[in-house]
Amino acid sequence: MELWFILNKLIVWAYMAACYVYSDNTAISWFVFSSLVYFCINMVIYIVKKDAVKKGAVLLSIVLILISSFYIYPLFILLLPINLYEFASGHICKKWMLFLLLSIPILFVQEDLYSIYGLVMSFSFMSVTMAKQYTLKTEQLEDRLDQMRRDIQRLTKSLNEYHEYIKQSEYTLQLEERNRLSQRIHDQIGHSMTGALIQLEAAKRLMDMDKEKAKELLQNAIHISKEGIENIRMTLKQIKPPSEQIGMNRVRLFIEEFSAKHHIQIPLVCKGDLEVISPIQWKIIYENIAEALTNAMKYAEATVVSVEIHVLNTLIKVEVKDNGKGAEKIKKGLGIMGMEERAASVNGTVIVDGTKGFSVTTLLPIQ
Repeated sequence: MELWFILNKLIVWAYMAACYVYSDNTAISWFVFSSLVYFCINMVIYIVKKDAVKKGAVLLSIVLILISSFYIYPLFILLLPINLYEFASGHICKKWMLFLLLSIPILFVQEDLYSIYGLVMSFSFMSVTMAKQYTLKTEQLEDRLDQMRRDIQRLTKSLNEYHEYIKQSEYTLQLEERNRLSQRIHDQIGHSMTGALIQLEAAKRLMDMDKEKAKELLQNAIHISKEGIENIRMTLKQIKPPSEQIGMNRVRLFIEEFSAKHHIQIPLVCKGDLEVISPIQWKIIYENIAEALTNAMKYAEATVVSVEIHVLNTLIKVEVKDNGKGAEKIKKGLGIMGMEERAASVNGTVIVDGTKGFSVTTLLPIQ
């Protein structure tokens, strides 16, 4: 803000000095002396930090302007508005009151200076007021920017803590699952194997003395072993997630990560019985979707890419369609040929359409 006061004073003084040079005045030494004293006083205003000294220097500058305008050169009065503004702006907040204060000296200046004083006073008032508003807005924006930086730092810290919490939760869940499995194996399978081993040891000892009893113990060991094997099979079956869950989760995770990375909407729609899709078909579906989305980002200039997995009676239909510019003539590159080869490996096919956007449809037979 101080820079605007300095520039305003220099502009007005330069105009006043030019008028003095082209006038008939001969006492140039007094004009130079008054100007130097004026600049020295104003330099004190911007060098000294204490408010009391600043206010005193501004008042002294006003007194010097009044004395110089009466005894040396009348146009010195043109420096009065900016100094009055500088003195009163800290005490008067309303702009119309400041303007009125700057207008009062016009009643005491020479009649031929009315117009020039009014113009200089208006220029000083408007320029400094605009600068003050600009400075205030700049400070407000800087404050908002600082607040946004603090918010970003806080959110980043919270996000890091959240990621760390997720990692700890995943590790805890893994430990809990391992503990549950070990306990189940110990309680069911371990007891069965221990019982079978005891029966076998007893049968071994009775083999020569009582064959019938030994056979009975061996049969019991066989039953116990069968139960143990069945428990193992049931445990593994419960642990192993179904193939459609693995495939669907993998596809959904890839789409979510792709959408977040490229800032594009990718709605996913699934229809039909996904359990009929085999693991190899899920692999082909995943790779074809990834290739189609990559091509859409490279060439389509689309804002939305939809993905649909539809299980029909005899076919699995996977369509990736965007709302981009499409293509009248489709030139098959390595990406599309790779999709066709993957689909053909399980007797499927790929259909490409470039009208109304671009779509890639993978058709796989239900095995």
